[in-house]
Amino acid sequence: MTRSLLASSCIATLLGLSPVAGPVFAGPLDEVVQIDVLPGWRTDAGTQMAAIRLTLAPGWKTYWRAPGEGGIPPEFSWRGSQNVSGLQFHWPVPEVSDQGGMRSYVYHDTVVIPVELTLDSAGQMTVLAGSVDLGVCDEICLPVTLDFAATLPEAGARDGAIVAALVNRPLTEAEAGVGAVTCSVTPMEQGILVTARMTLPSAGGEEAVVIEASDPQIWVSPTETMRAGGVLTASAQMIHVSGAGFALDRGAVRFTVLGRDHAVDITGCTAG
Repeated sequence: MTRSLLASSCIATLLGLSPVAGPVFAGPLDEVVQIDVLPGWRTDAGTQMAAIRLTLAPGWKTYWRAPGEGGIPPEFSWRGSQNVSGLQFHWPVPEVSDQGGMRSYVYHDTVVIPVELTLDSAGQMTVLAGSVDLGVCDEICLPVTLDFAATLPEAGARDGAIVAALVNRPLTEAEAGVGAVTCSVTPMEQGILVTARMTLPSAGGEEAVVIEASDPQIWVSPTETMRAGGVLTASAQMIHVSGAGFALDRGAVRFTVLGRDHAVDITGCTAG
């Protein structure tokens, strides 16, 4: 069982839910999902812009970093990488999927996830290697582990697939015209209720808000969202997987607003 599945099981127990067994998939996994590394290029800042590409069979989907209800978030290990001291994901905007009253944030077909690497030394060979645990779903859902490895060229050319994925990102707070962002916290029998009020123009259509805590051991429920003029309000319950109390770091809470026209990435809120 992966860590994310274990966390989901703990939350289900806390909420009094029973896990439901599903059908078993007997086919080869490489017919469902394949992984490869796009080696990318060296940026003007001296970082290496590479990408992980996932190719899914028709009808199958996988999940964004915050999967929503019932999904499995991708969890990466970078064991085997060389000359890499740090990295940053540039996640493309996911699709909002509503099925049977459950909302998830997913990718279909092919997704390219840019990964910007900080290098130990500009003159050494760079290897991006590791594995990822993720969930893939069609009529059934499967947890899978995929291994990857590639040597990254120092003089690689800009890759159109990576560039397109970088363009398909949420707007920054400055680009979206975000104003004040406040959070109020209400204790509950299980965890806390966080209510965020964000001043920003509409992202278009029916907006969905994803709230993420900085601690991966804190489970966040689906949000309830309401807009009144220039203020978007989103509320969600947070529960620690251990069932214990916790202190919320407001400055590290991440909000993603997903709308018809664009998405917005917001970090941090003040007490309010």
